[in-house]
Amino acid sequence: MDYNVYLLATDPQNPCRDVIHSRDTRLKVKVYCLDEERFSPDDNEIQLYGYAELKLYAFETINVAAEDALDLVGAIQWYANYIDFPQMEILPEDPRPRAQYRDVK
Repeated sequence: MDYNVYLLATDPQNPCRDVIHSRDTRLKVKVYCLDEERFSPDDNEIQLYGYAELKLYAFETINVAAEDALDLVGAIQWYANYIDFPQMEILPEDPRPRAQYRDVK
């Protein structure tokens, strides 16, 4: 079985701004810590969500291509292992009450 290799770009000024890169595809995924920052989903991208203990994350693709979208769950699972929470449940929708994530633009 083949496994994709992922790389992580981190922002030393903001630990909640990781970007996951797939070495084998063009997939790039922004990571947001929803407990610490605002997040407005981009309608042209794919978003998935996940809890690591009590911390909620949003994962959003960057310029996603159809053939790379299939790799998104694998990238999130890799990140969950990276943050030492391999049992992260990946959610298709934002689990917060609607008032918490209203678009603030």
